[in-house]
Amino acid sequence: MTGPTHPTADSTVDPAALPPVRVGTRRSRLATTQSGHVAEMIRQRLGREAVLVEVTTDGDRSQAAGTSLVGSSSTGVFVSALRDALLSGEVDVAVHSLKDVPTYPAEGIVVAAVPLREDPRDVVVARDGLTLGELPAGSVVGTGSPRRAAQLHALGLGLEVVGVRGNVDTRIGKVRSGAYDAVVLARAGLSRIDRLAEVTEVLDPLQVLPAPGQGALAVECRAGDELAAQLAVLEDAPTRAAVDAERAVLATLEGGCSAPIGALAEVVEGEDDEELWVRAVALSPDGTLTVRMSATGSPADAVGVGTRLGAEMLADGAGQLGQPGPAATTEADKVREA
Repeated sequence: MTGPTHPTADSTVDPAALPPVRVGTRRSRLATTQSGHVAEMIRQRLGREAVLVEVTTDGDRSQAAGTSLVGSSSTGVFVSALRDALLSGEVDVAVHSLKDVPTYPAEGIVVAAVPLREDPRDVVVARDGLTLGELPAGSVVGTGSPRRAAQLHALGLGLEVVGVRGNVDTRIGKVRSGAYDAVVLARAGLSRIDRLAEVTEVLDPLQVLPAPGQGALAVECRAGDELAAQLAVLEDAPTRAAVDAERAVLATLEGGCSAPIGALAEVVEGEDDEELWVRAVALSPDGTLTVRMSATGSPADAVGVGTRLGAEMLADGAGQLGQPGPAATTEADKVREA
């Protein structure tokens, strides 16, 4: 079901007289905050009223039950119910954390906009204000992410990395109660809910690369819906180029590699024009084996830059990270023109 369409941006209809745009969201505080941010952008830039519609996802249900995502395929676990609501006409727009969105296209759905990204780095919330390097060997550090777990192991700090689920309050509560010595979270999420004061360390991407798309939002709507063209005013072009490159790396590696993957891209001023810089890493789950590379190219060719970088990582052994051998032990930090 495609649901209703909306007047185009140059319609003679007064936007304020149109029905509210129904913005689908998960029920967590972070999700409703993110969706509320998009709803406010719709009000300000499209002149339309917008209302939030809460949708419960499979990811929410497993999280409420305390089921860990470590060791399972978590891609899309928070996305499918929102997309179903979008396709059924229950909502007009769905807002996702972009890192949760699968890299393959969804029939009948388009990413109409990627707004300006928050800081994509990971952060530590630890007891006594400590950093990772200050925690004693054997300290218990919680994360629900195989990518974070592998990179924490790779730091060689002798930490005990354990799985953790739940919302921000639940995770930080594990530290406050003394159950864990620290947890690792996305800085963007804490920023959006005004919890940055609890951060004890911001992790340098040279040590821990974030998830592809981390810190960015995906604003989806039905393909062919005239609202899609209107939502383009929410787009931030440098953010879109960066996340397109990161997700292209991920999509390429997913084709021949099930290893934990981190990637970060940014658009910077070059000598003649803007340049896109991309760094990526694939690791064995225990962090002992890594393939780490970087690439540069044009922001206009973001997908191509990311795709070629992912292909070079596969050629350098990223697809064999679960199998000890020379091909899987490279730590080369290669930069190439892509």
